[in-house]
Amino acid sequence: MEALLIVIGIIVFVLFNSIFTVKQQTFKSIERFGKFVRIANPGINIKIPFIEKASRPESMRIRQLDVPVETKTEDNVFVSVAISVQYQILPGKQFDAFYRLDNAERQITAYVFDVVRARVPKLSLDDLFEKKDEIADAVKEELDDIMGQFGYGIVKALVTDLDPDQKVKSAMNEINEAQRLRVAANERGEADKILIVKEAEAQATSNALRGKGIADERKAIIDGLKASIDDFQKSISGTGPMEVMNLVLLTQYFDSLKSIASTDNNSSIFIPHSPGSLSDFSSQMRDALLQAGQVTEKTNTNTKSQKNQNTQSTKDNN
Repeated sequence: MEALLIVIGIIVFVLFNSIFTVKQQTFKSIERFGKFVRIANPGINIKIPFIEKASRPESMRIRQLDVPVETKTEDNVFVSVAISVQYQILPGKQFDAFYRLDNAERQITAYVFDVVRARVPKLSLDDLFEKKDEIADAVKEELDDIMGQFGYGIVKALVTDLDPDQKVKSAMNEINEAQRLRVAANERGEADKILIVKEAEAQATSNALRGKGIADERKAIIDGLKASIDDFQKSISGTGPMEVMNLVLLTQYFDSLKSIASTDNNSSIFIPHSPGSLSDFSSQMRDALLQAGQVTEKTNTNTKSQKNQNTQSTKDNN
């Protein structure tokens, strides 16, 4: 009975040291007397107890390494470039990843420094901001070639941050602020110009309408005066147009006095003190009309004479 228990104990011990599990997205390396034998994949695995040994688990998942690089641009601006590299062990190349490379992160960091410091000094600061994707692609391409030999694949390389020197950032902020102020001033000037143009157009339209209204008003007054004169001559026989015009002017004179007297806050206005001065005003109007008629007649005569001379000259030339 005791021997059976001993045998059972030995079997349990052997099984306990022979059977092991590997978690998902990991693997273990199996060595026999220190020599690599095989890769243990996820699930239940068996090894020979005391002869074979399973290594620590290695992850197959994607890992990220952040690498800050201090360098200088072509225009002598010191800048910190933050590079994020996403990498993983390639399926089927677990042996290379486990045995050929001691520290993958240190190796990746060294190559990131090499690529960034070789390319950034060829670019100005403005070009660096515009071409950061090209820097990331160059890092990925370089790492793919090198790290693939060691069983690692580069999933993605990203330039996550570009941080210039603090003095440079302050200068850039001042430049950007000045540009924004200039744009705002230009926009404000355009808006003011539009308002001025619209106001001028509105004023021109208003003046045109006001002028048309005044013209229509004067035409209506003239038509009314003409009708009044005709009616007055028909009602009272023997009156001439000049007597009727004097009467109309006298009526308008008294209407003007009444209008001035009824207006509040009016200024001091000096007017003829008696209606008798109205005859002088009428005489002035008649004289002006006669002179205008004479000038017009003389102008027409000169024009006709000039045309006759031109016609005679043309005939002589022919």
